[in-house]
Amino acid sequence: MQNLELWYRAPATAWTEALPLGNGRLGAMVFGGIDREEFQLNEATLWAGGPYQPVNDQALSNLARVRELIFAEQFVEAQALANQTMMAKPLTQMTYQPAGNLFIEFRHEAAPDTYRRSLDLATAIASTGYGLLGSGIDDDIASVRRESFVSAADDVFVTQLSANRPGALTFEVWIDSPQDGEWQKTEPDRLSYFGRNADLEGIKGRLTFGIDAQVRAQGGVMSRRGRRIVVENADSATIIVDIATSFRRFDDVSGDPQALLDKRRGTIAQKTYAALKANHIAEHQSKFDRLSLDLGEGRTDLPTDERIARFSEGGDAALAALYVQYGRYLMLSSSRPGGQAANLQGIWNKEVRPPWGSKYTANINLEMNYWLPDPANLVENFEPLISLVEDLAETGSEMARRHYGARGWVLHHNTDIWRATGPVDGAQWGLWPTGGAWLCAQMWDHAVFAGCPEPLVRRLLPLLEGAVQFFIDILQPLPGTDYLVTVPSISPENEHPLGAALCAGPTMDNQILRDLLDAYVAASEQIGGDHDLRQQARSTRARLMPDQVGKAGQLQEWKEDWDLNVPEIHHRHVSHLYGLYPSLQIGADTPELLSAARRSLEIRGDDATGWGIGWRINLWARLGEGDHAHDVLELLLHPDRSYPNLFDAHPPFQIDGNFGGAAGILEMLVQSGTETITILPALPLAWPDGRLKGVRARGGVTLDFEWRAGRLTALTATAPEGYAGKIRVSDKVLQSGLAAGTTTILGGLH
Repeated sequence: MQNLELWYRAPATAWTEALPLGNGRLGAMVFGGIDREEFQLNEATLWAGGPYQPVNDQALSNLARVRELIFAEQFVEAQALANQTMMAKPLTQMTYQPAGNLFIEFRHEAAPDTYRRSLDLATAIASTGYGLLGSGIDDDIASVRRESFVSAADDVFVTQLSANRPGALTFEVWIDSPQDGEWQKTEPDRLSYFGRNADLEGIKGRLTFGIDAQVRAQGGVMSRRGRRIVVENADSATIIVDIATSFRRFDDVSGDPQALLDKRRGTIAQKTYAALKANHIAEHQSKFDRLSLDLGEGRTDLPTDERIARFSEGGDAALAALYVQYGRYLMLSSSRPGGQAANLQGIWNKEVRPPWGSKYTANINLEMNYWLPDPANLVENFEPLISLVEDLAETGSEMARRHYGARGWVLHHNTDIWRATGPVDGAQWGLWPTGGAWLCAQMWDHAVFAGCPEPLVRRLLPLLEGAVQFFIDILQPLPGTDYLVTVPSISPENEHPLGAALCAGPTMDNQILRDLLDAYVAASEQIGGDHDLRQQARSTRARLMPDQVGKAGQLQEWKEDWDLNVPEIHHRHVSHLYGLYPSLQIGADTPELLSAARRSLEIRGDDATGWGIGWRINLWARLGEGDHAHDVLELLLHPDRSYPNLFDAHPPFQIDGNFGGAAGILEMLVQSGTETITILPALPLAWPDGRLKGVRARGGVTLDFEWRAGRLTALTATAPEGYAGKIRVSDKVLQSGLAAGTTTILGGLH
C-alpha cells in the first residue's frame, strides 16, 4: 500500500518546514504552531509592477557588430558591447510577491508527546493535532485538531478548528500583508484588507488586490477587537480566506478584486465545512488517484525530516515513491488550467524580494517544472504552460522585430507575469535567444505524449511557426562553412575559457533547433501548414552543425573543444546534454554520441544544485544506469538538497528540483520514444519489487505493471486510439502494436 503522508513531531520553525497547500491560484504554507498558528498566503497573479515592454532601441543597430566580434573570437569585447547596448530595459524583471499572512493565536499549551502535524497527499489536507496541557488531576485531557486545505472546487482556503470537548476553543484571528494597503470596514465576523502592488525597477505597480477572511464559529462567543476577531469557548470554528487581484492578462489590469471576492463568498455562503471538504477531496482525487506507485517498504514510523536524513542508509524505498507523489501533489497545487504556470517556487513565496524574482527561467527551470505532468498522468496541468507561450508569442514578436529585425517571436532566458521577453540580468546569462524554441519543442513533446490529437496540434502550430520564422531570420552562416549558427548566444549560464559566455552556435542551441524544426514540420504536415516555410525548415535543419565529440571523448558543449579548460568544470548546467534528455536525439541508435554524453556527465560530476541533480537523475536513467541514477537520487533526498518539508533546496528553495527528481524516478521505470516504449529501463537494485499503475508513455499509451525480483511479472497497456509501436523490456519485444482499448500483455495485475 502507498504511504502518502508527510508527518512531523513538532511545529515548523522555518518556512521550509511548513507544509504547502494550493489550488493553482491560491497558495498557503501551514506552520502548525501551538500557541500561534501561521499561514503564509500567496495569490498567483500578485506580482510587482505592471504591463511593460523592455525593448532597447540600441540593440538592433549593434547586433551586427556583436556578431562580427564573436566571429573574430573577440568574445570579451563582444560581451562588453552587448551589455552596453543589447540588454533589456529595465535590466531585471518583475518579481512574484507574497500576499499576506493569517494568524490564529490560542491561549493554551500542548501536553508533552501528543503533538503531530501532517500533510495527506491523498486528500490534500494538512492537519495539526495535540492534547491540551491540563491540571494533572484529570487524565481525560482535551485534544484539539486543525485541518486546512485550498479547494480547487470552491476556490478558497479553508481551515477548521475542532476539539473533543465543548467550549474548549478560545482564540484570536488576524491578517497582515507586506503590501501597501488599508483595512476595510466589514461585518464583525470578517476581516478585509485592500492594497496595491509595488513599483519595481521604474515599472509602476498597477495591480490592486484584496484579502478576505471570514470566521464561522459553532458555539461560544465571537466579537471584534480592532483588527482582530476574538472567539471564546467555541466548540469548533471554520475560517475561510480568499484573495483576488485586478490582473486579467499580461496587458490588462482592469479586474475588480472586490467583485471577485464578493462572488466567491456568496457562492459558498450556504456550504458547510463538511460540504467544502467533500468537494475539495473529490476534485483532488479525481486527478491525483490516476497514478499509484509502490517501490517497496519504507520507514513510515519515522517523521519525514528523519527519513530524509536517513535515506542514503537504504531501507526506505517508499520515500522515493512518496517523492514522486509529492511532485504530483505540488503540480496539482501550483498549475491548473485557466491559471498561471508554476514559477520558480510554484506558487509559494514569502519574500518581497524572492531569490531570482521567483520568475520563469526558461533555460532549464521552467521546462523542468513541466517534465512531470505527461508521464505522471496530470495532462491538464500542462495547459498553463501553453497559455504562457501563447502570451509570449504576442510580446515576443515586438522583441524579435525591434532587437533582431526578425519575424516571429523570441523569448530569452526569463519571463514574468507581464510576459517580458528581453535579455535580462547580463549578457553572460540573458543573451540566449533559444528559450522560446525550447518551450515549443516541449509543447510538441506534450502533443506526442497525447498521440498528437488534431485540436492540440492546431493550437500549437502558430506558436511553432512563429518560433521557426524567427530562427530562419536570425541564423547566420558560420564563416568558412555551410553551417548556420545562433549568434550571439551562450551555453546557458556557463563561461567558456576565453573570458566570456557569449559565443556562436553552442551545442544546446543546435539540439533545440533540430527539435523545433522537426516539430514544425510534423505539425505542419499533419494539418496542412505553410508548404514553403516547411521546406525552409527542412533546409535550415540540414545546415545546423551536428554534435561534436571532443578530445576527451566528451560531447562538446560548444563548437570549439573547450570543455576541459572551462573555469567551472563541474557546472550545475548540463546544457549540451539536452539531446540525451529531455530530447530523444541521442540514444542507442547513436552509440558514439551516447558514449560521449556519458563521458560528459562523468566529467561534470553528480553533485550540483537541487534542480541540477534532478536533471542528472534523468540523464543517468536515459543511459540505462539505474544504480547510478539511484546514487544521484540519494544526493537529492538528503538534508543538503531537500528541506524538511521535502521542498527542493537549490539552495534556496526552487520547485524545479522536485518536479525534475520526480520525473527522473518515473524515467527509471518507463521510457518512451515515438516508436518504442521500454519498461524498467533503469531499475536499480534498491527496488527489486514494485508496482506502477497509470503512468503515461508517448503515443497516447497508459501503462499498469508489476515486477518481482527485478523481473516484469504483469503488464497492461491502454491506448484509446491504438498504438503502432513496440513495447519491450530489456531487449525483448513484448508487443508490436496495440488495438484501441486495453490490452493485457503479460500476466494480470493483482
